[in-house]
Amino acid sequence: MRTHTASSAVASDRSAPEPGRLPMAALLALATAVFITSLTETLPAGLLPAMSEDLGVGEAATGQTITVYAVGTALTAIPLTAATAGWRRKRLLLAAMSGFAVANTVTAVSVSYPLTMAARFLAGVAAGLAWALLAGYARRLAPAHLQGRAIAIAMAGIPVALSLGVPAGTFLGKAVSWQAAFWLMTALTLALLGWIAATVPDHLGRRPAARAPMLRALRVPGVTPVLFVTLVFVLAHTLLYAYVATFLDHVGMAGSTDLVLLVFGGASLAGVWITGAHIHRRLRGLTLGSALLVAGAAALLAVPADSPALVCLAVALWGLGWGGVPTLLQTAAGDAAGDSADAAQAMLVTLWNAAMAGGGVAGGLLLDRFGAVSFPWSLLALLVPVLLVVGTARTHGFPARRPTTAG
Repeated sequence: MRTHTASSAVASDRSAPEPGRLPMAALLALATAVFITSLTETLPAGLLPAMSEDLGVGEAATGQTITVYAVGTALTAIPLTAATAGWRRKRLLLAAMSGFAVANTVTAVSVSYPLTMAARFLAGVAAGLAWALLAGYARRLAPAHLQGRAIAIAMAGIPVALSLGVPAGTFLGKAVSWQAAFWLMTALTLALLGWIAATVPDHLGRRPAARAPMLRALRVPGVTPVLFVTLVFVLAHTLLYAYVATFLDHVGMAGSTDLVLLVFGGASLAGVWITGAHIHRRLRGLTLGSALLVAGAAALLAVPADSPALVCLAVALWGLGWGGVPTLLQTAAGDAAGDSADAAQAMLVTLWNAAMAGGGVAGGLLLDRFGAVSFPWSLLALLVPVLLVVGTARTHGFPARRPTTAG
């Protein structure tokens, strides 16, 4: 038994990060995994009419393919993370991405609505496992002082998927067929599996020291504030993002949705870059700045003005503030949780997806009762407690100085 443990430790040491260097090939593979995870979730949004026709259901029913994905993620992230805590990380990552290959293939060939929904639920399960794994994996690939930058590189797949992937998938669906878009996702995933196998170092799993790792993580100072900020910040963002086309119609820009999303995506990429460059020393300041930028964008959008330039400016501020948020929150959770980082990441993923689902529902209720004008005001109201919690959690959660040996 001791021999096995010693050999495992040696294997883990061989994959230790080199001081002062980032393993870019491995981190870009993780970024591609994030891209696939994000794009698989949102791809049906641009393909609803054609999917609805072939599956024989209405567009509202087809839209639930996105909801069931989020449900699959929210329901399974915590139990799957706990069950696989002892697995080697590379094996687990390959298993999660294989789930996307299977789910997208089934979606591409399915002519049955129930089968399509089952495949989308499977994709959500794979996403729950992947999201809980990827940030921690990126941390372990980097030396301590570059861990935030490593997570930023991996999380760059999110704005790329939203700003480029969704429009490209929509174009392919219109030019060829919606099935072709999902076949392309399968092909990309298969290529990624080879990339991961060739370039991503392996790491040992971390079996929880307690029988209830999630409860143990919640007792660690700083974890609860980070999880609260995650829930409320994502809820606020989703309220507007899920109905951005409806809001743009309200301000007379119904034909500019693609342009606005491109501005948002480009600004988000800038936010990711700024976060990666400064997160090691300024996590707290960047988190406060992100919330203030999004709040400023909401304030501009709340001003009744018939000005496309003002709307684009607001969206640019929104994207700039939001782009680094996934990196900031996952880094804060990992820093605060320490040895319970995997459990904290699983809870963060669950709350993130619950907030996305809740944002869609709450946005619909606001739209029916108060109209699209209520979205920016609601976003502003929700950001007040976010700023208060980040501002007061200065000792644990969002400290002025990050630990020198995070993760």
